[in-house]
Amino acid sequence: MNPPDSPRPDSPPEGRTHWRRSLAVAVPALLAAGGIGSAMATGALAVGLQVQDQPVDFTTSSLYGTQYAAAVVDQPTVRPDGTAGSVRVLRMGFADGVINGLCLSRRQQIAGATYTLLLTLGDDDPGSWEIRTRNTVLDLKNATGVLDMDGVVDLNVNGADVRTVKDAGGAFVPNPLGAPQHRFGIQARYAKFDRITGTAQDFQIPGLLTTPRLKLSVKPGSVPCPPPAAPTGTPGTP
Repeated sequence: MNPPDSPRPDSPPEGRTHWRRSLAVAVPALLAAGGIGSAMATGALAVGLQVQDQPVDFTTSSLYGTQYAAAVVDQPTVRPDGTAGSVRVLRMGFADGVINGLCLSRRQQIAGATYTLLLTLGDDDPGSWEIRTRNTVLDLKNATGVLDMDGVVDLNVNGADVRTVKDAGGAFVPNPLGAPQHRFGIQARYAKFDRITGTAQDFQIPGLLTTPRLKLSVKPGSVPCPPPAAPTGTPGTP
């Protein structure tokens, strides 16, 4: 997929997310530069996940979601010289989803040396779909994998007309992906992506993310996420 920002539901302007609680782990300077925010609750690990400002590489065995939509949007960025710019991306959203393992990898220069922040979620079972999400939003720069859509599938719809999440009254939030008018859009009741390797300009799950395990590590050099395993079984219902 090779494909662009406006407020999203339940998010403050420019895609930022407020967290009720926050956790700082690993190397603080790297975390701050990486732009990763999280909120954790007791019991099963419950996290609101936000990765912004710089591209992040990711892999997952499988991602399955309901009320799927995508639209081409322009995502604001900061160029290396500090000036404002933008990059065109494919913004994808799910109302509810399950993920079969997830790895995020971001490289950062600190004191002239390259370090990699690796964030892994889930277990090692390729058939468990153990991570549950709500209101997932990905801004994809590129990705490879297998896509399967089902239910009523509409291609080349107006990106501003797609629907994912609902408001407190049960009505669909208008233009949840913040797409400009007359941009390419996709709408489907269900979507399943297998063995994805990609780069996201922005990665947000502000609604809810539950996972049985989260591991954060900082490694010297440039360290990619491991190749995603092929999923087994079926994901069930988010």
